[in-house]
Amino acid sequence: MSSDVSTPTLAHTRAHRPTAAPPPAAASALDEIGDIVLAGQRSGYAHLTARARPTVGQLLTTARGAARALARPSLWPRRRGHWQPAPRTVRRGAAGRVRVTVVALEPEEFVPLATAAGGRGAGLGADLLYLAHGQAHMVAAAPNGALLAVQRLTAGRARVLGGGGGHQLVNTGAGTAVVVRVTG
Repeated sequence: MSSDVSTPTLAHTRAHRPTAAPPPAAASALDEIGDIVLAGQRSGYAHLTARARPTVGQLLTTARGAARALARPSLWPRRRGHWQPAPRTVRRGAAGRVRVTVVALEPEEFVPLATAAGGRGAGLGADLLYLAHGQAHMVAAAPNGALLAVQRLTAGRARVLGGGGGHQLVNTGAGTAVVVRVTG
């Protein structure tokens, strides 16, 4: 028997089959919290604004500028052995939200690194040390006083600190050592 009605092929059937709409997404608890859903966009809350942290390159540029300014001994800190804010002419080159402190150490004198920046501990940002004059070493000591590591600060090179706990800065030269610390 012959039939005048053509039989649809498998490819023809799939091409014309209607696609099912995806099921509606279940409401999430995060849909109600706009600050999380809109992450990366500006918030209407001033206290939640993101502040850009300075990069290590920006800290290094600031430290080099401060060391250049400290080439004049008249700008060195008068009080030796204590971290203190750098003179205004030294801080003038600092851009952004950075803190520039400086210490002058007499021969064989040392200062703890954790008490930089006006007596408070190291912050959440990066800390960078830069030797402006003299010779100095960074010493890491265990709580019992045993030496763990000794690293030389070299003129023209910076040392980035991860944390200041247990570290001390020691003048190992015959003259005054001046070290700049930039915190961002």
